[in-house]
Amino acid sequence: MNTLLNQLTDRIRHAASHQTALCIRGAGSKDFYGHPTQGELLDTRGYRGIVSYEPSELVVTVRAGTPLRELEAALAEKNQCLAFEPPRFASSDGPQGGTCGGMVAAGLSGPARASVGSLRDYVLGVQFINGRAEQLTFGGQVMKNVAGYDVSRLLVGSLGTLGLLTEISLKVLPIAPGEATLVFALDQASALTQLHRWGGQPLPLNASCWVRDDTAPGAPELLFVRLRGALAAVESACSKVLADVPGQRLDNAQTMGDWTACRDQKLPFFTAPSQDAEPLALWRLSLPQTAPVLHLPWAQLVEWHGGLRWLWAPESAQAQLRREAAAVGGSATLFRAVGAGSVSTTARFDALNPATEQIHRRLKAEFDPAGIFNPGRMFKGL
Repeated sequence: MNTLLNQLTDRIRHAASHQTALCIRGAGSKDFYGHPTQGELLDTRGYRGIVSYEPSELVVTVRAGTPLRELEAALAEKNQCLAFEPPRFASSDGPQGGTCGGMVAAGLSGPARASVGSLRDYVLGVQFINGRAEQLTFGGQVMKNVAGYDVSRLLVGSLGTLGLLTEISLKVLPIAPGEATLVFALDQASALTQLHRWGGQPLPLNASCWVRDDTAPGAPELLFVRLRGALAAVESACSKVLADVPGQRLDNAQTMGDWTACRDQKLPFFTAPSQDAEPLALWRLSLPQTAPVLHLPWAQLVEWHGGLRWLWAPESAQAQLRREAAAVGGSATLFRAVGAGSVSTTARFDALNPATEQIHRRLKAEFDPAGIFNPGRMFKGL
């Protein structure tokens, strides 16, 4: 593995000296996220394997090219998991699934994010190669590591624009012994009100999903709530929540697959609607959980107790969506474009304010002075 690491380092050194752009890529499961990749392919999948795993310490260190499924299988053998439930987008990334490096670079979290924290909260340390072909280490393998800047978490969600991740140390958690999913027939406003009320109580509220299938005439508006924790706590919470609002408890064997489908965007909602007019794109609105219902003329799916709202809308609606999101203190991301024709004209992420843009440019200049890593993946010119 040291030979392969040296080869990657030499490749980066050569690219920097010739100012050759590199497209850092694992399994390619998130190629759709951000602007299209540019440059010569730098495939990370060869640098794989679990470096160390201490179940008693709840810490695992893994190489960036390791398939996510391989890591999750090793954790499951010890009855442990990645609590933030990273999405896989399995249908587009081949049989081995996404990689651990891609997971961290994208920084995406699944249904439990609002309750257990984001992927960034579980990154303890990283090793990576910067644009000067230097092999650097930041953070460590313990939570209480306060030496220097928290560069390890800075790399989360950077989409490979600052360097090539080679190793990641992650905090893991035991699998909860108790789980239950409840469903309620509620409109979106009522669902948000109930979620806020339950969120203020000592309940093991782990995930939620509100959806209405606009493609089916007369389809109900449904709120799904997942409870996780100690068996006694889950059972007590089920009684409490069902006493507050009439609902139904679902079979765990069925709902396990449904929550996985929600995580990986395989629910019917995430199938691109067929349109005769302008194609619709999938937009991701990140809002405060207390934000009210956004009265928009497009179907929505709401996660994270109101903090994450998905909808299908044309790319031409970007100004309206970003204005509505900003009005309540949030942001709008063009998560998945439909067709390549308009990709270059629609910004995937909200524009940076001048101060934040300056920080981004200084970070890019420090970590990648030749500008070779995934140029333009997040913002034009970065």
